[in-house]
Amino acid sequence: MKLNSIKAQLIIFLTALALFLSFKDKGLVFLFTTFMAVTSAVVFDSLISYLKIKKFTFSESAVISGLIIGFVLSGDEPLWVFLVASLFAIGSKHLLRFGNKHVFNPAAFGIFITSILFGAATQWRGTYLWYILMPAGLYFIYKIRKFEVLLGYLTASWGLFAIQAVMQKTPLLNIFGYLSYFYIFIMVIEPKTTPVKSAGKLIFGTAVASLIFIFTEMGARFDAELCALLIINMFVPLLNKIPERRL
Repeated sequence: MKLNSIKAQLIIFLTALALFLSFKDKGLVFLFTTFMAVTSAVVFDSLISYLKIKKFTFSESAVISGLIIGFVLSGDEPLWVFLVASLFAIGSKHLLRFGNKHVFNPAAFGIFITSILFGAATQWRGTYLWYILMPAGLYFIYKIRKFEVLLGYLTASWGLFAIQAVMQKTPLLNIFGYLSYFYIFIMVIEPKTTPVKSAGKLIFGTAVASLIFIFTEMGARFDAELCALLIINMFVPLLNKIPERRL
């Protein structure tokens, strides 16, 4: 693992954040379930790789998927739920592909399918620690060139919730309390399942935020954020075909 790679840096950040939250909340169970999610994701990925190329491999992406699963799934879930979510996540990465890329955000797919099939709950640990997630997230966004995704997401989210706040006569500053910063700065910007062109990235972020708002207002009983991300993931191949404007 090269420490100067963006994947390695994300692993270090998420691991440090997990240790911080575990110390802050005195939650060793969180560390254990996250460790098991990471371990199972790496093992599953290595086994599938062996079946495909007859060689065991170590995937940093699998580590990241396992870490995200550990953060998002509720700590009250039994251990097997984390293992199943990791299996679905890695399976989706290898099997649900378009061209040479996987279609869905692996961690989001694993968690969402597990929640639908087995009723697993999500917890989103540390997601409101904006003062930690925002600086790190902006750095990652800069490195992977996904600023337009963030811009589209925040513009749509703030706009829609601002209209709602005015209609319901609630303080506009409450909008910042609706945002899931872990979701925005760690999951939505995942490089392989987001568009590569500026217009596509802007539309992607806008569509994800808008769909979350719609699901929330409909009173959806599933995790609106995960579902919205997975739905818009499916349109990425089309968004990548949007021609770039020449200046």
